[in-house]
Amino acid sequence: MNARVESAFLSELQHTLAGFDPSLSAAARLDRLVQRGLDRLPLPGRGATLLRWQALAAVAATDLSLAKLYEGHTDALAIRSELGAADAPEAGHHTWGVWAAEAPQGRTVIAEGGAGTVTLHGAKCWCSGAASASDALLTAWHADGRGPQLVSVALRQPGVQVSHAAWQAVGMAGSASLDVAFDAARAQLVGAPGDYLQRPGFWQGGAGVAACWYGASLALGQALEASTASTPTAARSPFRLAALGRVDLALTSTAALLRECAAWIDTHPRADASAVALRARLTAEHTATTVLDEVGRALGATPFCRDARFARMAADLPVFIRQSHAERDLAALGERVLDAGATPWSL
Repeated sequence: MNARVESAFLSELQHTLAGFDPSLSAAARLDRLVQRGLDRLPLPGRGATLLRWQALAAVAATDLSLAKLYEGHTDALAIRSELGAADAPEAGHHTWGVWAAEAPQGRTVIAEGGAGTVTLHGAKCWCSGAASASDALLTAWHADGRGPQLVSVALRQPGVQVSHAAWQAVGMAGSASLDVAFDAARAQLVGAPGDYLQRPGFWQGGAGVAACWYGASLALGQALEASTASTPTAARSPFRLAALGRVDLALTSTAALLRECAAWIDTHPRADASAVALRARLTAEHTATTVLDEVGRALGATPFCRDARFARMAADLPVFIRQSHAERDLAALGERVLDAGATPWSL
């Protein structure tokens, strides 16, 4: 996309998001975006990664449950392109999920078929959008232990059963990350065993999640900015101004890092982006916790109790950032710093 087309795309996306009826579910909102072609984001590493992340951040700034579904759907389109799958399995309207969590209580096993078609047995946990998506990409395992193997499965078939029993979330409730059971469900192999984790897009997509966390943090920061700006200058509390200053530092530094990371990925599309992605994710996570704390302390209980959009965002964001692996991700980043042999800290 050229700059004019990119600007028009973002403007249309933001206009559509602003016009949604508040009563619409996250799934219904995703359907509207897909119908209007607003899910067709630039693929990671193709020169417009920043635009992709700007779109993710824009969606997240309005509704984090929608962002979770939108990010999964657009990630599925990118994965299918990267691994050589067709754009859609058949004619019609499709919304996708990507389910790669390997929970102890859920494992999906492949029964071999022919010509790339297999059947699935077992279960999958943490399946965002399972009740509404038409299709999913998920990780499964061959009977001989090979895997993870990515498969594509149409969800509206007799061999797929969705359960709401385990989903008790308050924050991110609208993302409906349910459990799914498979009983001889038909599926298609996508790539070879291990391709899902080994492809460059794995970490490129992981970095994109940080843009969602940033978008939500931005929305909360803007609430603090708007409240402070509406207060007469003489009456502005120095404590609230200090909170706004700390929020500014967090958001501007994270935005700068995300821009740098997007440019690095576009310059090195086939390189290992794990260190870049981990920095982006951990920085965005830290910013989210900082903004949540500063905005809450500065504004008090009022927006949590009287502003529905603010209250929902403040409840959703702490849950969404737990997609981070916290200290395990910090340790993984530390290992990569040592492996690189030279730190990237110089100006």
